[in-house]
Amino acid sequence: MRSRQERTAARGPADTVPIQLYGLRRGTVTVLTLISGAFAAFILAPVLWLVINATKTQANVYGTPGFWFARPFHLFQNLSALGRNVSGAGIYLQWLGNTLLYAGSAAVGATVLSAMAGYGFARFRFRGANGLFYLVMSTLLVPITSVALPLFLVYAKVGLVNSVWGMILPSMVSPVGIYLMRTYIDASVPRDLIDAARMDGASETRIFLRIVLPLTVPGLVTVLLLTVVAVWNNYFLPLIIFSRNGLYPLTVGLSSLSHAAETGSKAELVPVLIAGGLVTILPLILLFLFLEKYFRGGALQGSTTG
Repeated sequence: MRSRQERTAARGPADTVPIQLYGLRRGTVTVLTLISGAFAAFILAPVLWLVINATKTQANVYGTPGFWFARPFHLFQNLSALGRNVSGAGIYLQWLGNTLLYAGSAAVGATVLSAMAGYGFARFRFRGANGLFYLVMSTLLVPITSVALPLFLVYAKVGLVNSVWGMILPSMVSPVGIYLMRTYIDASVPRDLIDAARMDGASETRIFLRIVLPLTVPGLVTVLLLTVVAVWNNYFLPLIIFSRNGLYPLTVGLSSLSHAAETGSKAELVPVLIAGGLVTILPLILLFLFLEKYFRGGALQGSTTG
């Protein structure tokens, strides 16, 4: 006679794995679920606060509970203010366009360079390959603050201060992307397939474009998404190289708007600033939801392969 657990498993869906197979007690699963729920609430609480307070006037932002709506509903007025040069702080839409330019260009460049470097490290053997790879990875240990002054001096010498290229070029170098692509190519592109293509007379460029890239799409999307997020949230680099308001990305632009709000401007800038923060995170959320299946596959492949 079958036990109750076996009967329950037999009645469940075919793709359902009983908790017992994981070696976890039901109480442990409950505790882990509660911890995960608390962590999710901690992460989502700021987003909820932005959504609610973006609908308020400045008086209601300070005078009503932060996690509850208040009248009048001022969302559309706050959003429309983003398109105006409020209090001389700058135009939000211009900052948004700058950020899209910086993040998009840097992400495409970083993805291409990471794919080429990752393929070179994964499928070519040359003297000093490991040493060069470790040298590239060691740059992750260098904080940006330690190279801020040398970077600014070099930029001043070559004319990249207040230049769009001063933001894009360094953002195209991604040690994490190189590591992910090397790992992903090792796992997803068989050596025998490349050797067979070489024996058939295919050039290295043709092998890379026709064989390697189609097999590494999840890895490419992962590098693209990580670079977009990194450049989109970058504050320190544009703060160093840009002194012109019209070149600011959203991070520095919203900071200048925040400073204008703190100096007691006549305009109601606080709800406008909150609405700007809400609009700033929406493209990243939509991009992640659109590319999530590729990102998950690339991240898992990169984390489980040595």
